[in-house]
Amino acid sequence: MHIGASFFFTDYSMTPRELAVALEQRGFESLWAPEHSHFPVDRKSVFPNGGEVPKQYFDVMDPFVVLPAAAMATTTLKLGTGVCLVAQRDPIQLAKSVASLDVISNGRFLFGIGVGWNAEEMANHGTVYETRAKLVRERIEAMKEIWTKSKAEYHGEFVNFDPMMTWPKPVQKPHPPIYVGGVFPHAARRAIRYADGWMPVAGLMGENSDVLKIVPKAHAMLEEAGRDPADFPISLTGSPENLDLLKRYRDLGIARASVSLPAAKADVILPILDRWAALIRQISN
Repeated sequence: MHIGASFFFTDYSMTPRELAVALEQRGFESLWAPEHSHFPVDRKSVFPNGGEVPKQYFDVMDPFVVLPAAAMATTTLKLGTGVCLVAQRDPIQLAKSVASLDVISNGRFLFGIGVGWNAEEMANHGTVYETRAKLVRERIEAMKEIWTKSKAEYHGEFVNFDPMMTWPKPVQKPHPPIYVGGVFPHAARRAIRYADGWMPVAGLMGENSDVLKIVPKAHAMLEEAGRDPADFPISLTGSPENLDLLKRYRDLGIARASVSLPAAKADVILPILDRWAALIRQISN
């Protein structure tokens, strides 16, 4: 099982270069950058983790700006969006951003996506909350056409374009792996339908948040859909700093567990990374 780290890059946190180098030096496999374009002042949407939205959610930088900086400072560290809000981005431009980052990183990009939860944020982008899941699916399907064909076209309810040409194409073939983030069973069902893996959150509030219980259910869904669980990695975010639990995740077949770091400077982050580096060595034994 690989270990990754999720980090909200802000103007008061470690820089992408600093953190990426520190992660790679300590044996971390991946770095995941989340996103929110903004937060409307008047909001009714409930924060999925409960309570108030942390400040770093308001302040987070664009992942397609910070991840290239991390790519330039490293050679093996994988770089992911955790998650990209596809419902709030133009699919043609997003396809180019993904392909460009995959080229710049020499095939190290992991495309984590989500349908989103903040209805008011989406509305400012012209996205209707109730139909966001289908919109995301169509945009992903359209991007796959762009990444894999010299002359791509797509005709759906929400995404529609005639034959067009655009480069670069991703280094990874047929495209960077797509992970759908979100809770069981809805996100798992979406991932099984059109993605390469699923990215649940450990400890998220709700009855379907127990990783040890939902992963076997997800594997059963995969088999029912005719997909092999061995070819469908589950990447867990928000993993606790608990060796015994991490070993149970590993033995359950989880491919990756990522720690959620605070948006802070090196004096706060490096001691956390050092503790996790010790866990990495023990998990691999």
